[in-house]
Amino acid sequence: MKNAVWREACPAAYLVCLFASNFTVAGEEPVAETRSNLEEVKVIGHPLSAEGLAQASVVLAGEKLDRKLQGSIGATIAFEPGIHSTSFGEAVGRPVIHGQSGARVRVMEDRIDAMDVSVTSGDHATTIEPFIADRVEVLKGASTLLYGSGAIGGVVDVHTGRIPHEVPEKPVMGRAEVRYADNADTSVGAARLDGGIGNVAWHLDGFNRDANDYDIPGFAESARQRASEGEVLEAGGEPNEEARGVLPGSNLSTQGGAIGLSFISGWGFAGLAVSRMEANYGLPGSHGHGEGNPELDMEQTRIDLEAGVNNPLPGFSSLNVRAGINDYEHAEIEPGGEVGTLFENDAWEARIELVHEPVAGWNGAFGVQLSDREFSAIGEEAFTAPVDSRTMGAFWVGERDFGGFSLESGMRLEHVAHKPSAAALPDTDFDTWSLSLGLVVPLSSEWRATLQADYSSRAPVGEELYSDGPHLATQSFELGNPALDEESALNLAATLGYSGDRWMLSATLYHIDYSDYIYQFDTGIAVDELPAFQYAQADAAFTGFEAQAELLVGSWGEAELSVNAMFDTIFAELDVSGNDNLPRLPPSRVGAGLSLSIGDLDASIDYLRVAEQSDTAAAEFPTGAYDDVRAYL
Repeated sequence: MKNAVWREACPAAYLVCLFASNFTVAGEEPVAETRSNLEEVKVIGHPLSAEGLAQASVVLAGEKLDRKLQGSIGATIAFEPGIHSTSFGEAVGRPVIHGQSGARVRVMEDRIDAMDVSVTSGDHATTIEPFIADRVEVLKGASTLLYGSGAIGGVVDVHTGRIPHEVPEKPVMGRAEVRYADNADTSVGAARLDGGIGNVAWHLDGFNRDANDYDIPGFAESARQRASEGEVLEAGGEPNEEARGVLPGSNLSTQGGAIGLSFISGWGFAGLAVSRMEANYGLPGSHGHGEGNPELDMEQTRIDLEAGVNNPLPGFSSLNVRAGINDYEHAEIEPGGEVGTLFENDAWEARIELVHEPVAGWNGAFGVQLSDREFSAIGEEAFTAPVDSRTMGAFWVGERDFGGFSLESGMRLEHVAHKPSAAALPDTDFDTWSLSLGLVVPLSSEWRATLQADYSSRAPVGEELYSDGPHLATQSFELGNPALDEESALNLAATLGYSGDRWMLSATLYHIDYSDYIYQFDTGIAVDELPAFQYAQADAAFTGFEAQAELLVGSWGEAELSVNAMFDTIFAELDVSGNDNLPRLPPSRVGAGLSLSIGDLDASIDYLRVAEQSDTAAAEFPTGAYDDVRAYL
């Protein structure tokens, strides 16, 4: 065991003890990890990343990923500039990038969609376990060319290594990790083994995570929420509120694992992986008043296949074929034990990429992507109709070096068709297209400027078209709109970056101009004693700025001291009369940190100030400011 980590995590504010072990078998010492606080990391999930992308990106791997690991993929990356996370207790957290969330942010496992139903509702967890990740890559801004027209906000790609691409240097390599948190008696265990013999490489991993309801300071509901519900005050001025000192419904239990196998030769590789995940977690919220909280019982079985061929055809340097097949379901169980709603999602996705040799000076890749999703929700609280959604897309991305600068370009055409099972609902289909142009200008050996312009369009998802029912997790009655059209967005971004021996800087200014932006608005009427929210369209604009910097203050022998800082903010508005604020807009943040390393010892303390958010949409409460302090050793 070589690392011991103590972490203070917010909002539960608990201490985490981590023991991580990297080992090999065959009597050889493990290779020491190369360490550099200011090390530049490249994105491997993008065919144009070798020379650097015009698009803003984040990579978490190695020690940096270990420090930031949390129970959900959203919480793991939420402290990166420009990235936030939705939250519905400890188990649920989906990324929010540049203010975009839901279907506008694509969450993937090894370049294939998670194929869960986390897009459907804010109380549904993603089926990607952060503790088995090798690395997490985030592409900020429109990533519609490579991964689908819906990814206007960005892409989060979790690389697991479950399908080996090469035979490891050692017969057996692995790592294991155990964590404990005193709040909620949280325990986490995860381990993986990778090995190979001859031309065959194999992979095994497994994980288990358990937690009770976690302790909180004060009431589970905010003062504004309690006041709106007309809570009766007890003697002494405190409301008669049962949920105090603990958050009901924040318990969780998650376990799973995978096995992978690949055949590797001089021509390339071919492999498959089979994974299984099961979870049971509570649903915090006001719908649990007096009766206890419902729970969600989820399971997923997934088969992944991949093959890569070197020099498959004249003029092409590589071919990659990737596919995933998914069987997902979860039951929402009422406090009394009966199943309220059963969600099922049978889906598959496949993509083919061909990287071509330079044509008129342009390096690039062609690709085709296909997917099919059969989604159903059956039960008393089924708020959206069963629907079969199919997608077909074709894309090209390319890059050309002009000496003093380089250009990146690309295009994508996509067809999306939705076929609901209810005869009363109309079939819908959409044709979308996207274009991108990026400019990368090296100003010196350390400074670099990039400009990115994207035009992209997104087809509505089935939930936006066909919802019609009570959604108790969000305390609303959701109404879809089959008349919705595609939404389109013009995204402009400029990034200035510096990377030197002693300090680094990255700052991005971006603007997203939407036409026919799809959103929910409060109709002002109640259905089944719930406020009714209708999907509608209007023009919208997002403008944001983010920056981060790190400075190596000094080094003394094996000791290094560095400081870091970050800031992000975003403004958004709808082109409507009256309240033009967009729902659930992330607040501004500013942070600073101090890191010290002495040989194998690492220590850091980070402070984040999250501002209040008063630019709220109708039926939303303002949120107060708060501070987050984390220590690591």
